[in-house]
Amino acid sequence: MGLSLSRWFCSRTADRPPFSSSAFLPLAVPTSSRLAVTLNSPPVSPGDSRSHWSTVHRSLHFLLSPCKQEATRSPAELSSDGVRAEIGVKSGLHVWEVVWRPEHRGTHAVVGISRQDCPLQSSGYNVLVGADSQSWGWELKTNQLWHGGQTLKLYPENGSKRSHSEVAADSKSQSSSSSNAKMAQTPLLIPERVLLVLDADAGTLGFVVNGSFLGVAFKDLPRDVELFPAVSSVRGGACIRLRYMNGSTRDPPSLMALCGLSIRQNLGQKRLKHMDKLPLPPFLQRCLASSH
Repeated sequence: MGLSLSRWFCSRTADRPPFSSSAFLPLAVPTSSRLAVTLNSPPVSPGDSRSHWSTVHRSLHFLLSPCKQEATRSPAELSSDGVRAEIGVKSGLHVWEVVWRPEHRGTHAVVGISRQDCPLQSSGYNVLVGADSQSWGWELKTNQLWHGGQTLKLYPENGSKRSHSEVAADSKSQSSSSSNAKMAQTPLLIPERVLLVLDADAGTLGFVVNGSFLGVAFKDLPRDVELFPAVSSVRGGACIRLRYMNGSTRDPPSLMALCGLSIRQNLGQKRLKHMDKLPLPPFLQRCLASSH
């Protein structure tokens, strides 16, 4: 059966869809098998309570939808406002989806995690998640990482190197060195959908954009402490949606999960609907279908 399956894959290599043209693909970092399986597993029910924003731990300028999955910031001058998830985690690997349209971000649009007592409102227009030792945040407008009230570095790290290389190529046709320097500092435009990846066992936080894992943004996070997804904004009308996607324990993935992942990766997104044509027994066909 293994030889038959290998021939089936090889005979269709020419039909394999092209790789994504996403600007984030060159910045992708290889994932562990544990994370790869988690990212490729079907999401939990949309109504899962881990998808809820907290009705208590939020600025009063953030209003929640009846389902508690959407938080909308009311117009308020000279105020920085935050909201965190209702349920946090102390262990395991967890993935949340944050949907925040770029035109609804404004300045100081931050996605990250916080401990239970992170401040969620302050005067003025500031970064809030990442403004103290209780939270860690990624500012989407500038691509800067924040913790302890300080910017730590650009994220993804290769993003700045990529911009500099593009500037070097463009400098052949541009005479203004000042314009080149400005381009070198241009941050990446982060799309509306971002996956937040928290490994509470390893103490790391990273992000997935356009299907590309951009690597570890923060490490040495506190262990055995409840951590919550959190956002902060200064823009009136900003609507931010949260959804818990999936999670796993610290145990390694099962052999069946790894085999299913390998098959789906070889098929590619456009051919997943043809899984029923694989030369596999009905039981394995059903396992693949249920895991997709």
